[in-house]
Amino acid sequence: MRDAGCPAGAPTLPCSAPGIAGYRDVTAFVRSWLAGLCALLCLAGLAQPADAITLRLGQSLCHAVATGRDAPPDRAYACAGEPRNYQGGTLWLHSNLDAVGRAGLDPVLLVHQTRFRHMTVLFRYADGFIDRQEVTQGDYGAHWRIGGQIAFEAPARSALLTGVTLGIDHLASHKLLRVRLLDRVAANRDLAIAAALTGGSITLLLIAGVYNLSLAIAGRRQSLAWHGLWAVCMVLWGLFWSQIALIVLPQVAGTDAAQTCTLLACLAVATATISVIATIAATVPRWLARATIGLGIAVALVGIPGSLVTDGSVDLFADLLGVLVLADLAAVTLAIGWSWRRSRGEARDLAKSWALPMGVLALTQIFDFSDALFGGGAQIAVLSASAFQTIWLSITATLRFSSMRAELDQARAAKSALAELANRDPLTGLLNRRGFVDCLETTFAGGNESPLALLLLDVDLFKPINDQFGHEAGDAVLCGIADMLRRFERELCIAGRMGGEEFVVAISGLTSFALAQFAERVRNGLGTLDHGEVTRHRAVTVSIGVAEGTTRTRFQRLYSAADRALYDAKRAGRNKVIFSSGLPDPQLREQMERDQFSFRWPPKRA
Repeated sequence: MRDAGCPAGAPTLPCSAPGIAGYRDVTAFVRSWLAGLCALLCLAGLAQPADAITLRLGQSLCHAVATGRDAPPDRAYACAGEPRNYQGGTLWLHSNLDAVGRAGLDPVLLVHQTRFRHMTVLFRYADGFIDRQEVTQGDYGAHWRIGGQIAFEAPARSALLTGVTLGIDHLASHKLLRVRLLDRVAANRDLAIAAALTGGSITLLLIAGVYNLSLAIAGRRQSLAWHGLWAVCMVLWGLFWSQIALIVLPQVAGTDAAQTCTLLACLAVATATISVIATIAATVPRWLARATIGLGIAVALVGIPGSLVTDGSVDLFADLLGVLVLADLAAVTLAIGWSWRRSRGEARDLAKSWALPMGVLALTQIFDFSDALFGGGAQIAVLSASAFQTIWLSITATLRFSSMRAELDQARAAKSALAELANRDPLTGLLNRRGFVDCLETTFAGGNESPLALLLLDVDLFKPINDQFGHEAGDAVLCGIADMLRRFERELCIAGRMGGEEFVVAISGLTSFALAQFAERVRNGLGTLDHGEVTRHRAVTVSIGVAEGTTRTRFQRLYSAADRALYDAKRAGRNKVIFSSGLPDPQLREQMERDQFSFRWPPKRA
């Protein structure tokens, strides 16, 4: 645990070894990892001004412990060893600028925020003048800067600046203290760049967090919800660590902000761990998943009391949390590696997205980042790497969802095609019995009640055609009839094959005499079709039975009536149209002959 956020990203870095999933994947993984490390090293090398001085205990800083807020005399300072028993009093640190070769510098003293109650800075000049500046917990005044730093500017005077003294009341641990002395121009440059990096990273994290939560809701993905919560924790951590939150909550400056950062960092460990395991849970053993989540939760639980302490026990909690975080990282690495070896796509996405944060974590453990990256140190490195990680993972999640959506659309199209094939007669392409009934119910269901008629057609003497000319010729006859009936298929007219040589047509909106005329035109048209060799030897005719009803009449009732009428047409000598109520009366026949209304035969194609 480190203060001002035990750099929040570090506990939340589920890193992974590439595994054996293909040379190209491993190569891409290593390239991205190395590229990120090179970029970070270059940035770190450029971030530290040449004229910056890092003030360290035992080197450029001497220390003394006192009970009041008045600086002790020079003889009370010790320049060796470590200070002790200062948590209940004031730890005074003094640097003689003559000793470090910076006398006369026009400096800015930058102190990274940590757990303390009161801070006093004394700038000493050669003429004996002492400039005193102070900040108190909950009141930094104009001294706070974005990037987690407190700035004290030495006044410009003709006399040389010879020393800087820093007094910190109720400091939790001197190990959390980071102090730099910079030229005013260099300090302003560092602070501006640190603010830009911090603000940009927090903005990216916020956008990605909201986006991941939206994807989680839309796609009902638990892992994305946990990742979104992790991003939210990182955003809040960044706001408190960078001190941007002081714009709205100035009273949390100091210990409260540092404690909040530690708590948020530890919560981020748990949410990141659960997010990773939720993504690859199906491909890792249950014991490994439970153990990894347990470690993440343990970090959060230990982080609660660790974030509350303000005395020397903070170092003990830091060591304990360090062990738990390393164990959690090892477990997450094992889980991702396990899933990678089973060729789980999500595991590869996780490994690649966490490649740079993993490198950042390694570098912060090997090298001292306390004053690098424009004074933001490991916190800025981890914040930037976390923004990179969540943006990368958001992109991969989007691509994965797009791929899933495309596959779903293809599956729906295939399902629709299969359903269409299941409802079609394989020989003629017309609707089969099931498809015809479904289409009839769909087309004419609901709405106002209107006339509906069913025409049942049967090819006369079809069996002799098969016997004399063969089944191929018989199939050709059926296909020819189907092609002619298909031309009638409109919004209010559908055709189908019921089986064998029996066809059916349903038509809506015709009066009785128009229906009779329509049926006669169908019979005559089918009787004049050219079926090649079959037609040269004999005529191919159809008998038609017609049943009238409404769009609310049950299909089975209409079909039974039309079937009886068809049977009557067969008994009457075939090649006839008979209504279920009998032949049209003479007056209706005469009206049909006089009526100007007629159907074009054959009908035009749609």
